[in-house]
Amino acid sequence: MQSYTIGQAARLLGVSPDTARRWADAGRMATRRDESGRRVIDGRDLAAFSVELARAGDEEAPSYTSARNAFPGIVTAVRLGDVAAQVEIQAGPHRLVSLLTREAVEELGLEVGMEATARVKSTNVHIDRT
Repeated sequence: MQSYTIGQAARLLGVSPDTARRWADAGRMATRRDESGRRVIDGRDLAAFSVELARAGDEEAPSYTSARNAFPGIVTAVRLGDVAAQVEIQAGPHRLVSLLTREAVEELGLEVGMEATARVKSTNVHIDRT
């Protein structure tokens, strides 16, 4: 079975390695020592924890959209055309690009450096301002 270091787990969970270490220290995330003495998380345990973490996040902030695949991040580029626009969001290791109307970008007030959430459903990326 594959196992992950604290840093790898943090990247997959979208948190800092310090946060992942605190979760492990508090017993929220099961870890063990590998043959090198590093703390690692078994793949199955990490998968279960990530589902638990996502469910806890759903309870904290109600969702008002049917698109459930949410990628919170930071806007890194906004390109405005006469009618259409392109918005890029960096969400952890993921770069998401959405094509939407210029009017939608202006209504949301999207600018480089602000927080936003890309929501993916099928082949469409929806942008929610956070």
